[in-house]
Amino acid sequence: MAEKLTTAHVRENGDSRYSVAIQVSGHDLLGDEPQDYAGGKDLGPAPYDLLTAALGECTAMTIRWYAEQQKWPLEHVEVTLTHQKGGEGASNARQDVFTKRIRLQGPDLTAEQHRKLIEIAAKCPVQRTLEGTPLIRTAEE
Repeated sequence: MAEKLTTAHVRENGDSRYSVAIQVSGHDLLGDEPQDYAGGKDLGPAPYDLLTAALGECTAMTIRWYAEQQKWPLEHVEVTLTHQKGGEGASNARQDVFTKRIRLQGPDLTAEQHRKLIEIAAKCPVQRTLEGTPLIRTAEE
């Protein structure tokens, strides 16, 4: 069974050489390249900024969902991420490396619950997509 179809509409808006208006799921966002990138004005997050944020958002939500399913006393989740090309652990200079640092607050969480929530963090749907082999089709309209 196919899951919900998500549609994003992205169009140049002319505010900078790369600035785009993004409409997705009833939300309006703005994207751009940084000022140090030819023609960008840093009017919004760059594409890898949004991808990194999506991974963090999904991670936090997955941890929260699991804790609620288990009725565990998780009070707060915080995820800080970095993204870079190459670096420590990369197989080559072009490999994308995402690093997630997760802070869980819940004084009544057991050590085992804490460990399980960190394990669950690696199973968020966006991470599974990034680790998988998604099919991306391109067509002219």
